[in-house]
Amino acid sequence: MILLSLNNIKKTYGEKVIFNDLSLGIDDTEKIGMIGINGTGKSSLLKIMAGLETPDGGEVITSNELVIEYLPQNPEFDEESTVIEQVFKGNSSFMMVLRDYEKAMAQLEKEPEDEGLQLKLLKLSEKMDAEGAWQLESEAKAVLTKLGIQNFNQKVSELSGGQRKKIALAGALIRPCNLLILDEPTNHLDNDTIDYLEELLKNKRCGVVMVTHDRYFLERITNRIVELDQGKLYKYEGNYEAYLEQKAERESIEERMREKNFSLYKKELEWMRKGVEARRTKQKARKERFYDLEGSLEGNYKQNLEMSLGTSRLGKKIISLENISKRFGNQQVIHDFTYTVVRDDRIGIIGNNGMGKSTLLNLITERVLPDSGKIEIGETVKIGYYTQENKEMDTKLRVIDYIKERGEYVKTADGSLISASKMLERFLFPPILQYTPIEKLSGGERRRLYLLGVLMEDINVLFLDEPTNDLDIHTLQILEEYIDDFNGPVIAISHDRYFLDRVAEKIFAYEGDGNIVYIPGNYSDYKERQLQQEAIKEEIKKVKPVTSKKSSASTTKLKFTYKEKLEYEKIDEVIETLEKEIQQIEEEMSMNASHYGRLQELMNEKQAKEEKLMYQMERWEYLNELAERIAKES
Repeated sequence: MILLSLNNIKKTYGEKVIFNDLSLGIDDTEKIGMIGINGTGKSSLLKIMAGLETPDGGEVITSNELVIEYLPQNPEFDEESTVIEQVFKGNSSFMMVLRDYEKAMAQLEKEPEDEGLQLKLLKLSEKMDAEGAWQLESEAKAVLTKLGIQNFNQKVSELSGGQRKKIALAGALIRPCNLLILDEPTNHLDNDTIDYLEELLKNKRCGVVMVTHDRYFLERITNRIVELDQGKLYKYEGNYEAYLEQKAERESIEERMREKNFSLYKKELEWMRKGVEARRTKQKARKERFYDLEGSLEGNYKQNLEMSLGTSRLGKKIISLENISKRFGNQQVIHDFTYTVVRDDRIGIIGNNGMGKSTLLNLITERVLPDSGKIEIGETVKIGYYTQENKEMDTKLRVIDYIKERGEYVKTADGSLISASKMLERFLFPPILQYTPIEKLSGGERRRLYLLGVLMEDINVLFLDEPTNDLDIHTLQILEEYIDDFNGPVIAISHDRYFLDRVAEKIFAYEGDGNIVYIPGNYSDYKERQLQQEAIKEEIKKVKPVTSKKSSASTTKLKFTYKEKLEYEKIDEVIETLEKEIQQIEEEMSMNASHYGRLQELMNEKQAKEEKLMYQMERWEYLNELAERIAKES
């Protein structure tokens, strides 16, 4: 079923045309990955799909059944709401009853003897039954728990930026919709969370449109890729690997056509240059064709990010870390770590958010000091440090002036010189954009400019802190090629599995309590090692089962929660009702065997009822087992 159609869409900002005559249809079975260079309008296109922005031309046609859930790059939050209230935001009766129920539950935990609250909760439980909301509430808490959010009643104002991102993501994933729109959903998430999100989206029964730079994510989830390039939308069937193959074929055809047009252009140019007398007799239509051909060649600029810069001399002694430790308050982020950096090191640093990965790079660059241990830096070492923030970037400066501060010219690996302006062109900043103030650039364009600024400095050691968060895929590909040719060590903190597999030859894994484990190989090698260790642990358990003695401190009596008690009392009745409803649907199906339209509706109804019945049977099994355990303890 087609959920949404964009027909001949146009969008401009000031005098700049972002895209024009753009069309796309989205159905409820597609999982679409949208890619393109930063600044091409990907986020704007998502906002038009979500109904948050209006196109300057064309039309957006939506199905009457369309229900959209949209996750922006920077979600807005109600600071005074709780985690669960933020997840259940929305004005539908479904969401309102969930919010009211969770609020009443929180109040009853504080005042368990309040009969008024008990009565209110009972009525809300009946509404939850009527709306079929129990399963969604259970799913929401399961998703939050998987994302590392345990306190559902904590105020949003008390949460870190990473926790807020997870709450916004959880809300988008569990709120009912048939079209899910996600703008950079993996940004600032750790690898375990990305793995979990990947599994959820693969199994989600709805249309999905997402902008992401995570190439493994695109490879494993999408069945269609669309690329926004110079105002045009190119469409490719299949996942990321299929996109690469189809794009290479398209560009090969375009290159042959361009060569053919260029050859024709040279002939026509010779004809146009004939003398004044010949000019009087020239055909008007032929002259117009010449100007059209000239315009097509000018507009057919192939965007490349090719670059191989020279590096300054690097001595034998580079960086030595000896028994380094660092603590912030009660958190030990690095404990007794020793390592000597060598010239050809390609190190990837991984670990969950908040573990202190950036601290290691900040210690080496003397932004923070170690509590103990010794750090030695070689005299010839010149570190280029790409941080998570655009540090020291004066947004009032023009693009060209920002780069010229680092040098009017830069030396390449072969010894030749490139001007700051030409360097910017290689980094996809055409002349017209070079005189734009930085404050008018998109977030992704600023990050690309900041990266160029770091790489243009006279460096021989490169540190990268989450380079994949805001850079587009094309920029990342060129960065990876630059790292291949860089004549010095590279240390990168990243959650991008593809990037780590592509560039890393060693992994530093943060495993908690300040312990950093060194593993040779790339990210996939690290994951393989983890799986092997887990398999060994499972084998040990089978050989020698571990028996646990009941802790003397564990004296809490097992009991039903208020919600579970109500559910346990009514679940037999709920199951019986569902079984009767399924039986009635089956009888109606046999009566409508020749009416395909009605039969299809009944089959869908039956499937939905059977899913509910399966869920209730699982709950029945859990609640009855819990009841038996409670009975044994009493």
